[in-house]
Amino acid sequence: MTNKKQQKMTVTKNKVVTVNYHLSTHIDNEAPELIEQTSKEHPFVFIFGGGQLLPDFEKNLLNKKVGDSFDFKVLPANGYGVADKEMVVTIPKEAFHVDGKFDEERVKEGEELMMNDADGNQLMGFVQEIGDTHVIMDFNHPLADHHLHFVGEILDIREATAEELDHGHVHGPGGHHHH
Repeated sequence: MTNKKQQKMTVTKNKVVTVNYHLSTHIDNEAPELIEQTSKEHPFVFIFGGGQLLPDFEKNLLNKKVGDSFDFKVLPANGYGVADKEMVVTIPKEAFHVDGKFDEERVKEGEELMMNDADGNQLMGFVQEIGDTHVIMDFNHPLADHHLHFVGEILDIREATAEELDHGHVHGPGGHHHH
């Protein structure tokens, strides 16, 4: 199935890398929780060095070969950041009114909502609390403060095509499809 060239190939810039892994995360001393898991049938396929992945993820895969396994942790500061208290915002309830009434359908504690800031930029936030006059929302990344733990193996490595490099993503099996 793999030819000699593929066996010698290592994970370097502009290679299309197929990995099977699981990712668990935890905050400080809490128990880790499995949050993402691929399979050999549905692996994660990406162009290495494209700047779309966490730098620590790529650093830990660099120069590995097909069949190599990996097991590494990423600190919050190198992952999805450290939660910023200023990203937790109190918003007047009127901001969530639809036709003069509070939008109870969409605005629920724990729900993820797309909001616009004063400059019209879209931000994803989580509803933390709904009070009598206000809603508290957290716009930190859901994995802020989380320690990440990746465990997996390299299933395949190949050269990226010129078109893939141009588009910045993988085409074909396991890759991004244009519709």
